[in-house]
Amino acid sequence: MSRAIFKIEADVNRSADTHLIRVELPRTPGIALYVKDESSHPTGSLKHRLARSLFLYALCNGWIGPDTTIVESSSGSTAISEAYFAKLLGLRFMAVMPRRTAREKIAAIEFHGGQAHLVDHPDVSGEAERLAAEIGGHFMDQFTYAERATDWRGNNNIAESMFAQLELEARPTPDWVVCGAGTGGTSATIGRYIRYRKFETSLCVADPECSVFHRHYAERSVRRVDRCESVIEGIGRARVEPSFVPELVDRMIAVPDAASIAAARVASSLLGRSCGGSTGTNIWACMQLIEEMKAAGREGAIVTLLCDSGERYRSTIFNDAWLVERGFDLAGPLARLDAVFGGA
Repeated sequence: MSRAIFKIEADVNRSADTHLIRVELPRTPGIALYVKDESSHPTGSLKHRLARSLFLYALCNGWIGPDTTIVESSSGSTAISEAYFAKLLGLRFMAVMPRRTAREKIAAIEFHGGQAHLVDHPDVSGEAERLAAEIGGHFMDQFTYAERATDWRGNNNIAESMFAQLELEARPTPDWVVCGAGTGGTSATIGRYIRYRKFETSLCVADPECSVFHRHYAERSVRRVDRCESVIEGIGRARVEPSFVPELVDRMIAVPDAASIAAARVASSLLGRSCGGSTGTNIWACMQLIEEMKAAGREGAIVTLLCDSGERYRSTIFNDAWLVERGFDLAGPLARLDAVFGGA
């Protein structure tokens, strides 16, 4: 176990922090927008932090041995990152994913030595648990352990990194931090850190329109929807996962898929780097907050996340033929985005 932890720590020591990028907003002077580029991790997404924490948590709990097969339920990005760490430790890795997962993600999992186990039914976590039991492996279960595996007080978690990078800005304490929720681990980490450090910052969670999370936030008795058929991978769920802590959230914004896709394309242009759909969801929520701040005559700052690269979605949300086939019309969302970000 000690040798495995040493390998992970050495990998962290070789890695640099991710960049915090300021987006110029000429149409809304007095309002600053920052985007933390988590796509620059070795595995290309925000989930690199989570995978590292999950492996350390499982190792320190004695759940992983030198011959343990790791099994995870994922829409792709967590699986890519876990495949990376499994390979680092010389362990077999299997990812249970919906069959509709972007093929670029499947290729990335295989690049890191993992195997994709694709399913057609919605109970991906149940299948992962069953598979792990069948082969005598360990089900990593990101949806249960994400919020507790991360050291939310510090240790270079995403919140600590973000606020440290803001220290020399004109507004070092942002009015809002905006993120999505897949497991809920990121929002829990950021929400706890804000409270721990006593920052006057509010946390907004952007959620796909068909997801249960924003419904549960509005009415705690709602814990499940029939299906969450969003095409935005990595966020939104049909059931409330154990790692989602609504008490840490100050506001939720439901975002239609067309708006997320349009915003991902606009963000890619603004930042000069390709952004995935969940980043688009975040950017749409930021746009809504910016509109409200401008209407109220308020100045301030907002921070959000670039979750992963749009290169993983070239065959889907950046493919015009794919959009037409599914009936997505981006004209309305693009016009609204242009009113805020045009000329940036």
